[in-house]
Amino acid sequence: MSITRVLSAALLAVGLAAGPAAADSSPSPSASQDSGAPTQAGTSFRTAAEIGQGQQATASGSTGDYLYWSFPADAGQRPDVKATVKLPDAHAGQTWQLDVYDGLRRRQACQYGAQTRTAAQGAASVELACVMRTVRAWSEPWADDPLPGTYYIRLTVVDLTSADLGQPVSAEVKVDSKDIGGSAAVDGSLAEPLVPGIAVKSASDGSGSSSDDGSSSTKSAVLSSIEPDGGWSSGWWSDRWVWTGIGGVLAALAGIGGYALTRGSGRPGRVPPGV
Repeated sequence: MSITRVLSAALLAVGLAAGPAAADSSPSPSASQDSGAPTQAGTSFRTAAEIGQGQQATASGSTGDYLYWSFPADAGQRPDVKATVKLPDAHAGQTWQLDVYDGLRRRQACQYGAQTRTAAQGAASVELACVMRTVRAWSEPWADDPLPGTYYIRLTVVDLTSADLGQPVSAEVKVDSKDIGGSAAVDGSLAEPLVPGIAVKSASDGSGSSSDDGSSSTKSAVLSSIEPDGGWSSGWWSDRWVWTGIGGVLAALAGIGGYALTRGSGRPGRVPPGV
């Protein structure tokens, strides 16, 4: 009976511990689409319009322009970038492409999604998508893994006739992400996220104010003003911790059960003392 009570208590503890893990593994809530989403795009990496995850940004431009946006992605997230380009009423066939770059401006591969699509003649719009690989908290210097920091979206046409060059178009871009959880956890982390200006910020005194010699302040050196909800590396808790605890509990129960099965019933009564 004692072993049954121990097993029941352990299973109850496992059930209570698995609750937070299930909540943690669900997608994080998206920000409101109306909370300050930009209505124009940048024309380069340095002028990229900043958007938060869950926001739907819009922009107007011309065919042939490069449109840039930037967004934050933290460790354990798998960003999903979607773009819709509304084309003019009359146009020939044209091909549009959606590219995603990390904080080091390395082009990131898409796990799946229509990253390049061709709009037929007269089509009203074209939709593109790129589901990135899961962002890792740490990686080898030679690897091309996505790391926490700022990511850049570049939207442009890569194939069109000269007659369509310069025609007005409008674009909508939205970034969502899924929290992958402990399955993507690694043993390590970056000292700082890969965001614009972080090297200048790390080299400064961190006071956030200008010095007497007229040097730029830390605040003006940081070029990126967006970050995930709760700050960088806010998702340190994952179901990996829970399953590690479950493994420890099961190992302890196995040891108790093995001892109970092998210890026997004690010293036989027919054996005299001292033998």
